[in-house]
Amino acid sequence: MESITLPALPFPLRWEPAPERWHVAPGGALSITAGPRTDLFVDPQGAEPALNAPRLVGRPAGDFQLSARVTVDHVATYDAGVLVLHAHDRAWAKLCLERSPRGEAMIVSVVTRGVSDDANGFTVDGGTVWLRVARNGPAIAFHASTDGAYWQLVRHFALDPAAALDVGFEAQSPTGDGCTAVFDAIAYRPESLADLRSGV
Repeated sequence: MESITLPALPFPLRWEPAPERWHVAPGGALSITAGPRTDLFVDPQGAEPALNAPRLVGRPAGDFQLSARVTVDHVATYDAGVLVLHAHDRAWAKLCLERSPRGEAMIVSVVTRGVSDDANGFTVDGGTVWLRVARNGPAIAFHASTDGAYWQLVRHFALDPAAALDVGFEAQSPTGDGCTAVFDAIAYRPESLADLRSGV
């Protein structure tokens, strides 16, 4: 499988699975277009798992922070741009800028340990927000920001196997005909957050 590099990340990335289209701009912005009916979700009500959303992931070493400004062309319900952590099909987590059933852009998080635990956060004006994933030892924190400076905690959790988690980017269109997400201002720090809860 071909390795892909992004200027901001110190490790190679790979597609699992590949998107309909993707592009890396000269400045390092990543565009991912997901095809129709693509999702990453293991329904707790027992429906067939959806595991076909395209994600570009790689394996970080130790504690880290990965952030990006995410812009999504929300058209259909649950269209989303996502930062994702992934070990295998039954152990993963994602932080999304997602179109809600009411047509609003919303921060949504999903943690999957066998089945998915889905939680809504706050709504966002427009189709752009900053998302951040941070790992401190066995703990993970999801944060979101409307300005790239003040971060709000979305979720704090653990996910095993912690040492075998890939991290990266995803786009999805569970009910629609496709969705494009753009990730720019991508930043990676190989260090812990001082305080997972406050986002310092």
